[in-house]
Amino acid sequence: MQHRVVLTGVGCLTPIGNSVEEAWASVLKGKSGTARVTQVDPQYFSSKVAAEVKDFDPLKYLSAKQIKKTDRFVQFAVAGSKMAVQNAGLDFTKEDPHLCGVLIGSGIGGLRTIEEQHKILLEKGPGRISPFLIPMLIVNMGPGQVAIELGLKGPNNCVATACATGSHAIGDAFKIIQRGEAQIMLAGGTESCITPLGFGGFDAMKALSTHNEQPEKASRPFDKTRNGFVMGEGCGVVVLEELEHALKRNAKIYCEIMGYGMTSDATHMTAPDPEGRGATRCMINTLKDAKIRPEEVDYINAHGTSTPLNDKVETLAIKNVFTEPVAKKLMVSSTKSMTGHLLGAAGGVEAIFTALAIKHGIVPPTINYEHPDPECDLDYVPNQARQAKIKVALSDSLGFGGHNAAICLKRFDS
Repeated sequence: MQHRVVLTGVGCLTPIGNSVEEAWASVLKGKSGTARVTQVDPQYFSSKVAAEVKDFDPLKYLSAKQIKKTDRFVQFAVAGSKMAVQNAGLDFTKEDPHLCGVLIGSGIGGLRTIEEQHKILLEKGPGRISPFLIPMLIVNMGPGQVAIELGLKGPNNCVATACATGSHAIGDAFKIIQRGEAQIMLAGGTESCITPLGFGGFDAMKALSTHNEQPEKASRPFDKTRNGFVMGEGCGVVVLEELEHALKRNAKIYCEIMGYGMTSDATHMTAPDPEGRGATRCMINTLKDAKIRPEEVDYINAHGTSTPLNDKVETLAIKNVFTEPVAKKLMVSSTKSMTGHLLGAAGGVEAIFTALAIKHGIVPPTINYEHPDPECDLDYVPNQARQAKIKVALSDSLGFGGHNAAICLKRFDS
């Protein structure tokens, strides 16, 4: 028996808001979170802009003692999870902890801690290395710390598939509940690695946008003048719940999770398959899992990174799956135009925006779309949010290493 799975809670930290309410309001206004980077000295890099989480206070979610022992990406994970739990109206003292789990991933993990402790090693010697170095940097400490904070003893795992991480985490958690191994899962992604090495590494590979004069316009997915992504940070966590369990407690239901697919390009370390075959197959697999026909899909929250290759190949993949004239009728948008690229957290935040789009009947825009590209010729919902009834939507994520993930969400009709 396959259990039905619904989304009942959302929590996020983003460059456009430190709560779901604030971030969603920014999306509907088409507000950019990109500015001149502050966490690194921009004078050393070609790109001088980033999408940073602003005014985050970890003391709202963790004690001062805990903060000293956790990297920023873990603090984000705890914050996003606690927000999602509150939003879902959950009281875990009334739940079986063995049927409640966590699956939160990170693409890079505690790079900030590695850099800080390496400097201490060089300047002060090995005797001054923090005993918390390892538990602070390992990527699985995000879901590990969330489980400790909330007392959740069910399935606990961590995904690390670069920019596809958040979507893989949500998809894997969906399957865990569908199989009957848990009733509630917290799932998503977290990332905070705007550091000299993190920012410098992406800058060195010429992946970042160099539209430095107008930072708020640097992320321009599908626009002909795009020249790289804007590095971001944040966290997006959703509460997934077995349908009958959610109904029994009268939970608020945002949407139903219908399907999940994942594939590999097996082509290149960082570039997508030029024919979009991996992304194409991923969407086809997702729709097959969901038992949804291509013509039933109303909206796609695209990976849409604002890099020359990604946007061209993703457009091609969408046209491969949906074909004419269905592809041209689809609404496709990239919320990375506003949040920047949150790396391992992107899929989590974008799943939230997709769920809210379904719930409220409003499609997020792709801002900074000013110069049409003949190779990107779909309806990208340019520059302004659009009122539209959405029954079925996809959220796509494509990661370095050729990792592809997609989830299918549907309006919940009891």
